Amino acid sequence: MLTAKNLERIMELEAKLREEYQGQLDAKDAEIERCTKEKEEKVQVIEKQLEQIKEMSGKVETNKRTEQHNRELKSRSENLQAEVAGQKKRIRALQQDLAEERAELKTLKQFDPAKMKKSLDANKKKLAEKTSANETLQKAVNRAKNEKAELQLKIKELEAKIEELEPAEASEEAAA
Repeated sequence: MLTAKNLERIMELEAKLREEYQGQLDAKDAEIERCTKEKEEKVQVIEKQLEQIKEMSGKVETNKRTEQHNRELKSRSENLQAEVAGQKKRIRALQQDLAEERAELKTLKQFDPAKMKKSLDANKKKLAEKTSANETLQKAVNRAKNEKAELQLKIKELEAKIEELEPAEASEEAAA
């Protein structure tokens, strides 16, 4: 009986303690449930974040490849720009050479052999005509000089005759 009595006392004690601490137990149970829900929510959030990380890691790989591709393209474009600059310098030099060659060609065209031969032949003809005209004029000048010399001699002779006649006339007038 003793055990039944002890058992009854223990049950009463348990009921008493339950009444006393039931509010606290209910509060603790509610807190445990809340923590469990929070834990489940956090697990779900972590799972979502893990999925996002997996997706982003794939995107990161893509981004890395894109960045590498961009670096390669930039390097190529810089190389091409350097090559274009070199080509531009070469073009300028070639343009200068071309201008010099054109000037030289223009100078050479001025001395075209066929044209020069025609010009020489034409000049020879003109020279021959001028030479013959000059000879004719020279002959005419020489004739004119000879005639002038002859006329001057005649004038001197006539002046001498006039001078001879004038004193004779003056003496005739004086005698008359």
